[in-house]
Amino acid sequence: MSSQALTMPRWMDLVLLPLWNLLVALLVAGGVVLVIGQSPWDALTVLLNGALGSARGLGYTLYYTTTFIFTGLAVAVAFHGGLFNIGGEGQATLGGIGVGLLALWLGPKLPAALMLPLLVLAAAGFGMLWAAVPGYLQAWRGSHVVITTIMFNFLAASLNGYLLVNWLRPAGSMSVESEAFADSARMPAIHELAARLGLELPSSPLNLSIVLALLACVFVWWFLWRSRAGYVLRAVGANPSAAHYAGIAPRWQVLAAMGLSGALAGLVGVNEISGVQGKLTLDFVAGAGFTGIAVALMGRNHPVGIVLASLLFGILYQGGVELSFELQGFSREMVVTVQGLIVLFAGAMAMVSAPLFARLYACVQRSEVKTHG
Repeated sequence: MSSQALTMPRWMDLVLLPLWNLLVALLVAGGVVLVIGQSPWDALTVLLNGALGSARGLGYTLYYTTTFIFTGLAVAVAFHGGLFNIGGEGQATLGGIGVGLLALWLGPKLPAALMLPLLVLAAAGFGMLWAAVPGYLQAWRGSHVVITTIMFNFLAASLNGYLLVNWLRPAGSMSVESEAFADSARMPAIHELAARLGLELPSSPLNLSIVLALLACVFVWWFLWRSRAGYVLRAVGANPSAAHYAGIAPRWQVLAAMGLSGALAGLVGVNEISGVQGKLTLDFVAGAGFTGIAVALMGRNHPVGIVLASLLFGILYQGGVELSFELQGFSREMVVTVQGLIVLFAGAMAMVSAPLFARLYACVQRSEVKTHG
């Protein structure tokens, strides 16, 4: 964040600036839609109706939101530790592998009450171990975490493919996927739980992982801003040299930040593999690890902001699918283009407008001083 941006009050940095960036993103995306011969208003109406206008659409939106919360929190925790973890894709893949291996091994033997907590631990544990390796390499060997996490994304995808092709694929099957899990290893869907209570909801992939995601938000908030360990981690992220002078071991904090970040990303495996697929599959993360970077940037690396940004991207993903179906001539490539523009302006370029807002705030402050002086 620039020094100019730091002169803004917190409400402006956390609320007004993200809303402005989103407005600019929508205007630019609307311009692109207009150029290709479509009505921006019609496109926005279809997008919002598809994402929020029905119980089924809302279920899909919240399902995407759940995954983005996990990957956004993963990026945010690493950021507060002074690290840029772009390996969420690989860590989520390892989390799914952990879920798949444990579900295939113990699913037929254990009831859901024991199985589901073990799956959560397996997802977090596998993601943590996968992220701890780049953390160790940076802290003790000087390898940059950005480079190693990129490499580990490819290694995770290759490992998943190897396991599925050579070990987990059922005999005689041509599909590169494992056999289906036992019912005890399936995270309950929200519409199934509603049916048990006598409520009728349309089927959607939304499952109890959304509760896990919200609990993860509460934990990250408590850990970073209410615990001593979180304070130490943020101190190292802010100034490793000063933290070392104060008696803090920065190396171990790097390892801790990457480990916790990887554990959060690994929880994607619970939502995708246990909650939706019901079996281990190829490429189930589908870019969510990289979307988590934009989510964390737009959410200012705070759990509340990450929930809101995740909801926005969930709306874009689900509404984008509806756009490609409902608007004639609006191809899937155009949907991806519009989504990319919103990611660019609302996420990656989140601080571009910060100096302007800082100058406007400074002008207002000087005017008030002259008025009351």
